[in-house]
Amino acid sequence: MRTNLMNVSADAGPSLDPPEHELRYLEETYCSHGDTVHYASKPKFFSHCDGSYVYDAGGTPFLDLQMWYSAVNFGYRNRRLNDAAHRQLERLPQIASQYLHSEKVELAALIARDAERKFGHKGRVHFNVGGSQAIEDSLKLVRNFTGGKGLMFAFEGGYHGRTLGASAITSSYRYRRRYGHFGDRAQFVEFPYHFRGPKGMSKEEYGHECVRKFARLFESEYNGVWDPKAGSAEYAAFYVEPIQGTGGYVIPPLNFYAELKKVLDQHGILLVVDEIQMGVYRTGKLWSIEHFGVSPDVLVFGKAITNGLNPLSGVWAKEAMINPTIFPPGSTHSTFAANPMGTAVALETMRMTQEDDFGAAIMEKGAYFLDGLKQLQRDHAIVGDVDGLGLALRVEICHEDGFTPDKSTMDWLSDEGIKGDLKVGARKYGLVLDVGGYHKNVITLAPNLLITKEEIDLALTLLDMVLHRARRR
Repeated sequence: MRTNLMNVSADAGPSLDPPEHELRYLEETYCSHGDTVHYASKPKFFSHCDGSYVYDAGGTPFLDLQMWYSAVNFGYRNRRLNDAAHRQLERLPQIASQYLHSEKVELAALIARDAERKFGHKGRVHFNVGGSQAIEDSLKLVRNFTGGKGLMFAFEGGYHGRTLGASAITSSYRYRRRYGHFGDRAQFVEFPYHFRGPKGMSKEEYGHECVRKFARLFESEYNGVWDPKAGSAEYAAFYVEPIQGTGGYVIPPLNFYAELKKVLDQHGILLVVDEIQMGVYRTGKLWSIEHFGVSPDVLVFGKAITNGLNPLSGVWAKEAMINPTIFPPGSTHSTFAANPMGTAVALETMRMTQEDDFGAAIMEKGAYFLDGLKQLQRDHAIVGDVDGLGLALRVEICHEDGFTPDKSTMDWLSDEGIKGDLKVGARKYGLVLDVGGYHKNVITLAPNLLITKEEIDLALTLLDMVLHRARRR
């Protein structure tokens, strides 16, 4: 296992926080748990961060391999992006959305022109604050453009948010169970999750088979989605994550979306691409859909566009769907949409990633990391599957048979990493892991895109250590 380590430091002064036992009492008494995840009974407190690391009050570095669910793609306290935020804070931090500021206009133009070059269609950009809010805006765009059609297709394993509209197109019933339905729930379609798909098929063959099953819905009016006499589908759009995020970083074959898009185009169904988690170079390209050679009708983004510094999300859509005659002022609104702080940082993010061959560096690092994960797979029977595209990587934890999902061991590994007692050389480290997957048994790895090879080596060493500990527990 590679063990060349970098020096780790963070320039933080003494903590001014109350003692942890007081904070835990206050959290238990006054904080809603509904806005958190709470995988552990006592979630870890962190006090400061830098680069690829977060630190506890004692100064222990925890190598973060989830980076705030892929929101902090460019590292904690990224100096260039922080400086952009500080400049905007001193110049124009706030302005009502009935007025304009240059950062909004420049950012929208940059994204729209890039999309026109890549996808071959003129379009416009519409801003909001969070990812779920942008999904809600896209639902309005789609329904408005299709004459009010409220039915959508989405994938099994897909995640699009937890607001009422977004949860209706998210495949997990858990997010809807307490609240009922606000509008129509999506029809969920099989995703080509090759590791758990039919045996004997290649990844490409399974992708083709999933498209064939979907296309069968349009063979007869009695399959419930298509009126052949009118040539009209009851469904307005298909919502997809090109690579599934919460579903466990499941990567479909490269032929998949081109084949799916043909079926959609034949039946007048829009393709809406959710890039909230995989966009902004997580996979080595600005948008992950670029790997698959298709043009979306709508693209939704958020999270990493501001490196997590200030909430900003948005929707790019084709001109016919979003021009002011069909989607006029006030169609959606948030007080903080297109806020100057968010758009200024996002504009700097876009400029930064266009200056060098940013994507090539990510693909090189991702291949190096994936090679190390494959070695872990060979060394540990409980690693059932590894895969990756760019720096979106997955490690599926299974029983000793290498296939049966093992959620309890996955939870244990996550808890073990957060103890902060993994000793490498003379220093102790912690490891921040995210849990995903259909069976909640997948380590979904979304490291800092600026991660060094030394840090990747450290990540592999720490992963190897917790996997060895799992054998002895």
